[in-house]
Formats: sequence, structure tokens, C-alpha cells
Amino acid sequence: MALDLTKGPVAGNLRRQAGPFALGLVAIFSFEAVDLFFIGQLGDAPLAAIGFTLPVIWLLYGIGIGFEAGAASCVSRAVGKGNQSLARRLTTDTAVLASMVALVLCFIGLATIEPVFRLLGAPADLMPQINAYMQVWYWVAPIDVALWTCLASIRARGNALLESKIIIAAAMLNLVLDPLFIFGLFGFPRLEIQGAAVATLVSAATMLIYTIWHLHRHLDVFASIFAPFKDILDSWKHMLSIGIPAMVTNAIIPLSSAIVVVMVAGFGVEAVAGFGIAMRLEPMALIPFYALSAVSSPFFGQNFGAGHFDRLLEARRVIMKFSLGFGLTLAIIMSLLAVPLASLFTDSAVIQSIAANYIWIVSWSWGAYGIVMSVNASFNGSGRPMPGVVISAMRVIVVFLPLAFIGRWLFGLNGLFAASTLANLAVGLMAYLWLKQHINQSADRHLFEKGPN
Repeated sequence: MALDLTKGPVAGNLRRQAGPFALGLVAIFSFEAVDLFFIGQLGDAPLAAIGFTLPVIWLLYGIGIGFEAGAASCVSRAVGKGNQSLARRLTTDTAVLASMVALVLCFIGLATIEPVFRLLGAPADLMPQINAYMQVWYWVAPIDVALWTCLASIRARGNALLESKIIIAAAMLNLVLDPLFIFGLFGFPRLEIQGAAVATLVSAATMLIYTIWHLHRHLDVFASIFAPFKDILDSWKHMLSIGIPAMVTNAIIPLSSAIVVVMVAGFGVEAVAGFGIAMRLEPMALIPFYALSAVSSPFFGQNFGAGHFDRLLEARRVIMKFSLGFGLTLAIIMSLLAVPLASLFTDSAVIQSIAANYIWIVSWSWGAYGIVMSVNASFNGSGRPMPGVVISAMRVIVVFLPLAFIGRWLFGLNGLFAASTLANLAVGLMAYLWLKQHINQSADRHLFEKGPN
């Protein structure tokens, strides 16, 4: 059953939806950190290998998020208009298309492991570990994309609690399987770094099977896959109008991360390992922002579809106040905990220092980045994805990368990290103002089209 997000207190709606979703993200990112902890027990070289894989993994995740955003936006607006039949059609067709695209990317990835990671600056002695990990992980991509698309359709209907339960179950299963496959406990094969990927593959596949069964059996969110091809094409068209710009938006970040990894690799394997630790810790700290952005899309979608623009303006204010307030608190806490957290993954003082420096410098801009994430999701939810593309491009291409090259040249790694801080702060303000303008213009256009009463 879809939950109506067009009624009730705005802040309460966002909080009730974001809370359960945040719990799911806590599980996912916490156990990803556990992944890293287990891998860290194997030595610094596996840590560095994982650091090199992050841009590629994030790129594929970005494509998956594009499909997720397209599904969430289209389904939520259909729900807001009371068209449940269209919502089911969109859910089904998006899941099928997303899985097919991700499977193609999986085959491409498997065929290009060596040249891609050589291009990223991976040294020859790390290639066997990178290859072992990615040979398995690439098969995770189509499974995860299909799972996320199904979960996005649930969230679009306002049921974030169910989504959270499924995510937590997947994370718990992954936690159990990690040490079994990495260290070969209780008769399981000792696969070391590859074991982490195997654990992820098994847990993701298990949750996808369960999710499809549950949604089909209990929630009736799927339509028949044997619909007329014209209807399927119409669904794909609607979804891709949001999904493709969202893919571009989310692909910009990992592509820039790839450039950053190449720049970091110039400082040695220890620098890549430290950066990799920071890149796993940062998402954990940003969980509340991820949760808020995830629920912003269906909230904006339903209320935009219903023409409740006053609620959208209020939601924008809630996003700003929470992001800045929580962001400041988060920066203080993470600055104090940076070294102890980094020490959980490695005994190397150099690696710990690099990871901690990133957190000390970048954490003060996380609140602004939280605004960027929620604004992009809000634009997607309202059916206007291009501003998100522009915002992300401005942040990465126009501001971050030029400052990163200058900062690295003048101040080394810390200058590279400072570039991220400045980019977040500058673009966060621009995104906030742009969203206000979009809502006001949409309200005026709605009144004009509606005509005098």
C-alpha cells in the first residue's frame, strides 16, 4: 500500500521516512566498514587494492542510482496522481531494463579489468588482488541494480520501513559470510580479498530473490512482463527521461574520483590505502544526508504531482536547516574521532594520518554536500533532472578538479582534500537557491495552467 506524503506535517513526513531508511544505510555502510576491517587484517596491500577499485565500483553504482532515481521519480508522481496501474508498469519495466543494462556492463567490466586499473595507476604487484576481487564483484552489479530498482519503487510508495528491513537483512547476511569466505572459517575456502566480493554476491542475490517474491506475493507492485512492447517503451521513455540525467549526475563523481585516485597514487601505495579508508568512512558519516535525499525524491514527486508547492518550499527549508545543523555537529565529532577510526583498519601511522587528514579537512563541508544531494534528489522527484546534472558538473568539473590540480601542486595531498571542501561549500549554496527558484516557477506555471477558479 502506498503512503500518502501529500498530507501531514512536512518535517514529520520526511523524518518518518528518512529514519527507517537511515537504519538500512547504517547497516550497509557499517558492514562495508567491517568488510574493510577484515580486509585490513590481510595487510596494507589488500587495503590499497580496494582503494583502487572504488572509482569503478562507484561508477557502476552511479548508473544503478540513475535507474533507481528514474523509478522513484516516475513511480512517486504516478502514485501522487492516484495512477497505481502506471506505477506498477513503471516498476516492472524499469527493473527489467536496469538488469539488462547492468549485465552488459558486467561483461564489459570483466573484459577490461587489466587496462582499466592500469589506467588508474595500479602497480603490477596489486593487479592479482584487484583482478581476484573484481572478477567476482562485477557479477554483483546487475543483481544490486535490480534490487535497488525494486526498493526504489517501494520507497516511492512511502514505505521506507520495508526497504530498510530488506537492506538490514542483506547487510547482516554479508557480515556473517565475510569472515567465512575471507579467512576460510568452519571449512569454507580461504579466498582472502576475493572472499569479501563472494560474500557480497551471495547476500545481494539472496535479498533480490526474497524481495521479488515478497513484492509479488504481498504488495502487488509488479505488472506483467508480457505487456505490449509499445507500453514497455513508453515506460522506459518516462523512466529514462529522469534516469539518464541521474546517471550522468552520479557518474560525474566516480569519474572525478578516478582522476583523484590517479593523483593520490603519485604519493605511493600508502596514500591510496589511506584515501581508501577515508572513502569508506565518509559514506558512514553521511548516512543521514543519504537518507534525507532518498526520501526527498518521493516526497517531491508525490507533492509535485498533487500540486502542493507550499509543502515543497517548506521541505526545502527543512533540508537546509537539518543539513547545516547536523553537518556542523558531524564535523566536530568526526574531527575528534578521525585517528581512532582510521586505526581500526591499519596499524600504519602513515596510512592513519592520510585518512585522518582527509576527514579533518573535508568534514566541515559535509553539511553543504548534504544540501547538494537532497536538492538533486528533489529535482529528480519533481521530474526535472537536468539541474542535478548541472549542479554536479559545476561541483566536480568547474570547481573541484581545477582546485584539485592547483591544491595538489601547492600543498600536496592536503591541498587535494581542501579542493573538495571548497567545491562543496560553493555549490551547496547555488543548489539551495536554484531549488527555491524551481519550486516558485513551477507553482506559477501550475496556477497559470489551472486558470481562474
